[in-house]
Amino acid sequence: MVESAWTGPLRDEAHEASVLARTEHFRGRVWAVASDEVRLPSGDVTVRDVVVHPGAVGVAAVDDAGRILLIRQFRHPVGGYLIELPAGLRDVPDEPPLQTARRELAEEAGITAGEWYVLVDFFNSPGGSTEAFRCYLARDLSPLPGGRPHTGEAEEADLPQVWVPIDEAVEAVLAGDLHNPTTVTGVLAVAAARDRNWRTLRPASEPMWSLPPGGPASAYGA
Repeated sequence: MVESAWTGPLRDEAHEASVLARTEHFRGRVWAVASDEVRLPSGDVTVRDVVVHPGAVGVAAVDDAGRILLIRQFRHPVGGYLIELPAGLRDVPDEPPLQTARRELAEEAGITAGEWYVLVDFFNSPGGSTEAFRCYLARDLSPLPGGRPHTGEAEEADLPQVWVPIDEAVEAVLAGDLHNPTTVTGVLAVAAARDRNWRTLRPASEPMWSLPPGGPASAYGA
């Protein structure tokens, strides 16, 4: 079989599959799990299991010395402590993603920022999840008076910080020492943007790429 060549634009394109039937298996506090019987663009009919997720944001906070802020957090599902960018779920109804990012940077790091830009967007696991992720670049940083508010609980009760030169963070990613997808993507994107004199940055107000109306996320109220 000879694969066809794509000659169109180098960008993702929204396209809604025809959902023939939906079965929800689980709805938890944050996400749901469902099975969709869909007619694919090829015409084939198949069943796809979907984790319906509200999405999330992360923050690459870079100071005037060119260091990026990382925090250390325990993650039960993967069984260990991960070094991560500040990040959080978009679980507040109707909260714009930039406001979520501001809130998470304050709650997890005790920091505010005077400059915000879109750094990179991605789907965390597009083969099985609706989770859309946006990572912002935050500059012109200031500590909150009194430090980080004590809003966290459980894994977020203690979040040790480290400020790392961007190139050192890149080396840690490429050495396989850092595994959180937000951190891997954000660190590499920061380095790439810096090496391009920051000209790839987008306005913080730019809307996120959205799923088609009626797709899996909207079908389950995410």
